[in-house]
Amino acid sequence: MSETTDQLPTDIEALQALVAAARAERDAAIAKCDAAIAERDQTLSQMDRLQHLLRQLQRAQFGRRSEKLDPEQLQLAIEDIEQAIAGDEAAQDRKDTAGARQRAERRRASRGALPAHLPHIDVTIAPEDTNCPCCRAPLHVIGEETSRRLDVVPAQFRVIVTHRPKYACRACTDGVVQAPAPERLIKGGLPTEAMVAHVLVAKYAWHLPLYRQAQILLAQGIDIKRSVLAFWVGYAGAELRPLWLRLREIILTANKIAVDETTAPVLDPGRGRTKKGFFWAIARDDRPWGGADPPAVAYTYAPGRGAVHALKLLDGYRGIVQCDGYTVYKTIADTAPDAAITLAFCWAHLRRRFFDVVQDGPAPIASEALERIAALYAIEKTIRGRSADERRAIRQERSKPLVLALKAWFEQQLTRVSGKATIAEHIRYALNHWIGLMRFLDDGRIELDTNIVERSIRPLILNRKNALFAGHDEGAENWACIASLIETCKLCGVEPQAYLTDVLTRLVNLWPASRLDELMPWAWSAEQAKSLAA
Repeated sequence: MSETTDQLPTDIEALQALVAAARAERDAAIAKCDAAIAERDQTLSQMDRLQHLLRQLQRAQFGRRSEKLDPEQLQLAIEDIEQAIAGDEAAQDRKDTAGARQRAERRRASRGALPAHLPHIDVTIAPEDTNCPCCRAPLHVIGEETSRRLDVVPAQFRVIVTHRPKYACRACTDGVVQAPAPERLIKGGLPTEAMVAHVLVAKYAWHLPLYRQAQILLAQGIDIKRSVLAFWVGYAGAELRPLWLRLREIILTANKIAVDETTAPVLDPGRGRTKKGFFWAIARDDRPWGGADPPAVAYTYAPGRGAVHALKLLDGYRGIVQCDGYTVYKTIADTAPDAAITLAFCWAHLRRRFFDVVQDGPAPIASEALERIAALYAIEKTIRGRSADERRAIRQERSKPLVLALKAWFEQQLTRVSGKATIAEHIRYALNHWIGLMRFLDDGRIELDTNIVERSIRPLILNRKNALFAGHDEGAENWACIASLIETCKLCGVEPQAYLTDVLTRLVNLWPASRLDELMPWAWSAEQAKSLAA
């Protein structure tokens, strides 16, 4: 203490200057600390806002809503927010090493296990010097730390070189023997069936147009033009066509199907623009009531949306058609012989009408309609997976009173609103389709909506956004053929690349037409599982 006192100046002005310097240094330190705290608070606040927004979007996706956001758009928004959160966390890791270690431990604890079937590459990192730093004696291993990380090797293209040696007899001149050449999908062409399947899956499952695939190949030094890829796709489509036609036949044997359609712009060279064609989709999915038939979907291209195309699509069908309120479906039911087709209308389409009204502003009637319809969906959630008889019994007990009350409420509201109002139009739509809307009450196989077929149409829409239009009517039909098999693979949990590779190989080797059912995705999957088990 005395040494510190002895070092202090005795001059008043010097002491004042020393105190002022100390105060300035203190103020600078405080300001620096305040700036760091403010920066930290700002970062934490931004992360809190992003986390809050992320939770809102997740509630919009998974929460109980009368109508949900478009899944693709929702995923894009969530991805952007998650990326922003990760960027903020990375910045914090660089500044706060202690916090970075804690966050690393949390990631390690929650990252999950990697699949055991993946190849494992062992990398050992040993110290440069394995001698004792004290006595220089050799060290021995007493344990190790192990970490596992997911790595990737870019898609590897290879060349299959097939040798077919010729054998001859030394004793005579007529004894030349050679194994026959294997059948190929494209005779004289470059691709194997696996390569063609890769192009098909990239285009129709992952929505990668052929010109982009050509660019990806070129980046690896493989110069294959888009037109060549298109030739491969068309050739494969012709080979797969009988399988696609059989898939449609099988779906049309189901007791209940869902039907929907979407636009398919097709180039019309004569007029220098596109014309509006349509993809019609028919789907079956008996999983909600424990049915034995596997799920499937088949698309059909038609140059129009009129009744003539729908009649051709469902020619000879007998059973329940679940659909929206499009007039063409009513025409089909009315013209079907012996009342072979029964229409069950979609509650989701009705609900969407009232949801659109609510989006425009306060709408008490539309809001209450949504709440009443949501009550029906809440009951459906509790009976999903039960047998058809159980579903019917519970619907009769719990859903039927709600449906009857909703109809009476609709009739009452119709007398209170202007006949020209939008809400009146939607109520009239409901009442005009009421018989078809009520059909689910009397048949446990019928779903409340046509979501199975609407989900199946979504990949077509994504492809349409990337490809913009089909080049020709036949090209659109080819699109429908390949997309049907790929989407049915997805519904059945089958990997489409492996499936198409094997099926194309079998077809080019003259697979019998009488055994096409064995090549359906669900049958193929069962055969593969049986082979693995053996």
